[in-house]
Amino acid sequence: MLWAVTLRMRGTPMPDFGPDSFESAPPVTGVDVPLHRAWAEVDLSAIEANIGRLAEAAPTAEVMAVVKADGYGHGLIPSARASRRGGAQWLGVALLEEAIALRDAGDSGPILAWLPVPGDKFFECVSRNVDLGVSAPWMLTQIAQASAVAGRAARIHLKIDTGLGRSGAAKADWSALVREALAATRRGEVEVVGIWSHLAYADSPDHPTIGRQVEEFEDAIATASRLGLEPQYRHLANSAATWRLPQTHYDIVRPGISVYGISPGEEVGTASSLGLRPAMTLGARIVMTKRLPAGSGISYAHQYTTERETTVVLVPLGYADGIPRSASGRGPIRVAGKAHSIAGRVCMDQFVVDVGDDLVRDGDEVVLFGPGDRGEVDVNEWAQQADTIGYEIVTRIGPRVPRIYVGGA
Repeated sequence: MLWAVTLRMRGTPMPDFGPDSFESAPPVTGVDVPLHRAWAEVDLSAIEANIGRLAEAAPTAEVMAVVKADGYGHGLIPSARASRRGGAQWLGVALLEEAIALRDAGDSGPILAWLPVPGDKFFECVSRNVDLGVSAPWMLTQIAQASAVAGRAARIHLKIDTGLGRSGAAKADWSALVREALAATRRGEVEVVGIWSHLAYADSPDHPTIGRQVEEFEDAIATASRLGLEPQYRHLANSAATWRLPQTHYDIVRPGISVYGISPGEEVGTASSLGLRPAMTLGARIVMTKRLPAGSGISYAHQYTTERETTVVLVPLGYADGIPRSASGRGPIRVAGKAHSIAGRVCMDQFVVDVGDDLVRDGDEVVLFGPGDRGEVDVNEWAQQADTIGYEIVTRIGPRVPRIYVGGA
């Protein structure tokens, strides 16, 4: 059901709906899709349903919907609301300002933010009851200082690096971090809510690193227990692990890309086989059409030349909008319902499609990817043509492309 057509440019501040209106804030309405040169339609009902599927895949764990990076390009606040309606008990973000934006928009449920920098907005998060990931002693120190100013204990999740080699305390430093956290707990500065880590090869469910990382995680939990720390939550699983690695589910699973209906990898399964529905459809309108003779060069450096007299169309999307330049000469496109490829180089604001003798008109619809209802490919198939992954495609759709929200409560 089309419950609203809401337009929001990424980067535009959302209105402050107040703490009691997170579920019922009125949408902006009256958007006429054909007026836009391009748009990303986001089906919020798909996000809701995807959360339900993820919960079914991990019935013993709570679901943390990861809505970082502007909801993987789908919109932070709308994606968070849809995830909550779908049953997500938690929201996860990377940046502290993302968590603050969620609180300011009225979300009062559990939120975890985990990628601070020195001097970050710790006070704002502690005072808003945002849980914080802690990977290093300096984080613990600055969070404790913020706690003193806020007048309340900060909720923290200690992270152990079990083999990904990114954030998280190294194994040699883990005991010291746990002891410091316990000391801060006794001083009333923090409450250690969780212990967590991140998998390196979850999208390859049979990879030998998975077993080793689970062992390292169990060892870290056992070490913390010996030192007197028994957290309420343990969490390790991302999207791929939620689907294929039940031994990693523990108390919380943290799906990200699958929230938006996208498979985390071929070895995990397709979106369809997982019961997911892609939430984003990327579309545009033809700017102009023209007939060109055989031998006409197309776009920069003439990497494409027409083989015969043909019709070409100009599509107003380019790498400034997030269309990878690596999709030049490839990039599956549906023009007026028929399959074609990009002709020549993707430019900053536009690309060209050779449609042969198809009857097309200025203003006709072009679809790059979507759920497949009209024969379009899904975002992972599109990404393969650009030598990248679906994650990158949806998160890099730029602020010049308005989001059109449909579906939902």
